[in-house]
Amino acid sequence: MSDYDKIRRTEKVRGTVFQIITYVFLAFWALIVLFPFYWMVLTSVKSYSAYNSEYIPKFFTLSPTLQNYADAFTAVPLARYFANTAVFTLVTTAVMLVVITLAAFAFARLEFRGRNIVFVIFLSLMMIPNELVVITNFVTITELNMRNTFAGLILPSVTSVFYIYLLKENFEQIPDSLYFAAKVDGTSDLKYLLKVLVPISKPTLVTITILKVIECWNSYVWPRLITDDENYYLVSNGIQEIRENGFGRENIPAMMAAVVVISFPLVVLFLIFHKKIMAGVSRGGLKG
Repeated sequence: MSDYDKIRRTEKVRGTVFQIITYVFLAFWALIVLFPFYWMVLTSVKSYSAYNSEYIPKFFTLSPTLQNYADAFTAVPLARYFANTAVFTLVTTAVMLVVITLAAFAFARLEFRGRNIVFVIFLSLMMIPNELVVITNFVTITELNMRNTFAGLILPSVTSVFYIYLLKENFEQIPDSLYFAAKVDGTSDLKYLLKVLVPISKPTLVTITILKVIECWNSYVWPRLITDDENYYLVSNGIQEIRENGFGRENIPAMMAAVVVISFPLVVLFLIFHKKIMAGVSRGGLKG
């Protein structure tokens, strides 16, 4: 065997060993990431009595039950919370898309005095802690008598500095020549935005839409602060009620069943669109 063949064989062995190590590490990491989901589903199919009788948690059950899922919908009006969350998510996402698209277009294409300074100041808002924003929003919504209303839930979430920045970077990747050619043809700025920029930036807009839907669906702190009326509770509020509605104790299995039901749409959404999410974020981070 020649020295060249020995070198190639050694490199091949090293490559194989490296691949094996990589896959073992990824499999181990996947187990760590997926274990909480497994534990959530497992707990949701354990009976209330079986769960409370376990002094040492068991990693399996021989008598699964779906009673917890029935309890999750009967203990509290979870179906209504689902409907409220759907309205909150859809309206907030739709309004936000309009706001950030117009704002990103203004910063990317419109010429006005102090545009760069305004944008830098706008970006600096990302440095403000969320806790301060929540306090300010709470005071504002309370003074406007908008507590326990869908408007009070939705309005503080209809914009995002990060999403405006991401979309602005996308718009700036589109050649200026297209904009000037459109203006020569008498195309208005709004028509250029809708007919050229939006279709080209569709992957990023899809990504932003999915991320916003997930954010709204998982929203907890703001709905918890601004609503104390059951008619406006979201699923996040419902989970806490189920947790406290046990048979004299916390009904953890029923709460886990509710979490499984609530998480299922988001898991499906992510599995379907995860490639678009990664592609949209990557595309938004590149220029030129």
